[in-house]
Amino acid sequence: MLRRTFVRSDTLAASAAFAGSLWQGAALAADGPTSRASGPYGPLAPPDSGGVSLPDGFTSRVVARSGHRVGRLRWHAAPDGGACYPDGEGWIYVSNSDIPLFGGASAIRFQPDGSVRDAYRILSGADLNGAGGSTPWHTWLSCEETPRGRVFECDPYGVRAAMPRLAMGRFKHEAAACDPDAEVVYLTEDEQDGCVYRFRPTEWGDLTEGTLEVLCAPAGGGTVTWQRVPSPAALFQPTRHQVPEAVHFDGAAGCYYAAGTCYFTTKGDNRVWAYDATAMRLSVVYDRGEPLSGVGGIAGGDRYVAEDGGIMEINVITPEGVVAPFMRLSGHGRSKITGPAFTPDGRRLYFSSQRGASGASAGTGGVTYEVTGPFRG
Repeated sequence: MLRRTFVRSDTLAASAAFAGSLWQGAALAADGPTSRASGPYGPLAPPDSGGVSLPDGFTSRVVARSGHRVGRLRWHAAPDGGACYPDGEGWIYVSNSDIPLFGGASAIRFQPDGSVRDAYRILSGADLNGAGGSTPWHTWLSCEETPRGRVFECDPYGVRAAMPRLAMGRFKHEAAACDPDAEVVYLTEDEQDGCVYRFRPTEWGDLTEGTLEVLCAPAGGGTVTWQRVPSPAALFQPTRHQVPEAVHFDGAAGCYYAAGTCYFTTKGDNRVWAYDATAMRLSVVYDRGEPLSGVGGIAGGDRYVAEDGGIMEINVITPEGVVAPFMRLSGHGRSKITGPAFTPDGRRLYFSSQRGASGASAGTGGVTYEVTGPFRG
């Protein structure tokens, strides 16, 4: 729990040559990924009435539409990054709003049977809130995707006011992932020459103070290093240009931590990366144009990677090296898939089509979905 403020419980060429796959040697071979039909759930069925194609045994429903009422709230435009939280026998899904000046984040509270109990704002007046990440103490880190963007720590339960965490740096934040073992928060930067950072709070569970570090090229033996960013809130020198040894990535996007590894995507070159926090090694676990194109958000279980455009799919990358579509959304060709997140019990997956079928740049056609079915652990 957040002890003080909440009460509820260049460079890529070198980095690509780092150590091999962190999934027990299961990196994708040069002859390509496993066939689309051979994923863990089988091939996709034809689209349902909402245009959602899923494997047999899975179903989808719409839980919110931008501008339409859900609970006591009109759902925000341009739904983006999201996460789920336990709430008694029910759960909460949090979603960012990726619009200028009037962004922020909202939450939907679900009953144990999946019906909507309530919906409410947890952050208002922020700017272009893209992705983010959850914390072990059940708060939501909402990231502003602007050149001097901030990270806001929000209460999914709607009790405490959101607070900016300025020590986490002022840059074009995309996603965040907490590593409770090393007691750090990984942060991605959505720039063509963006960086990957980690924030070391002075006290784990309190993000008001700490040290911002940037991932740097290996020091001889193949392991990466982390160096302190001298001025995380500098006005005239961007954080990504303050440390000469920093590794630069082409549009670092989604970020997810599990079992000692931080996974992140880079949409500019369509890669999925894995950083082994124990060995301090970086590897590429996906580096192809098919079947996964336009990598964006990433969620747990097997690694479920949403397409930032592409052909509007969520693909699954298994520990065995299989890459296959799990979901395809038809009729939304001018949108992108955002906010993939599983409920705490792993039985439901939420995601959004940010601009919906209309493709409106303001995201007024955004749609948020729920998928249920026999997800494997």
